[in-house]
Amino acid sequence: MKASYLKRYPLSHLTVAAIIILSLAPLQDMPDLPGVKFFDKWTHFVMYGGLCLVIWWEYLRQHKTTDWKRASVGVVLLPILLGGLLELAQDYLTTYRNGEWMDFVADSMGVLLALVIVYPILSRICRG
Repeated sequence: MKASYLKRYPLSHLTVAAIIILSLAPLQDMPDLPGVKFFDKWTHFVMYGGLCLVIWWEYLRQHKTTDWKRASVGVVLLPILLGGLLELAQDYLTTYRNGEWMDFVADSMGVLLALVIVYPILSRICRG
């Protein structure tokens, strides 16, 4: 990986590192909060939506126009791929975590919602 990507997207890289650590650490399953169904799925949704928010913010601060071909890979495809790979890693590479398809769906939905909602808002903020 080029050092320029690390310099240009430091918060994105920190967020990815945090997600990897949280996903592979030997943590106990999160219990549902009283009154909040599917708390675990909401957590995945927010983590990956937040990741996309950070990537969009760093991208839009640096570019006057959006290269959709490039952005669709870096902001949409790679986070979804990360979510899928981490679910597989939890299932096949650990004995203390379980990979779940619904977690992957929640990850993907967070990414896609960030594309639809976060991009237009940040675009106006970052580009005026």
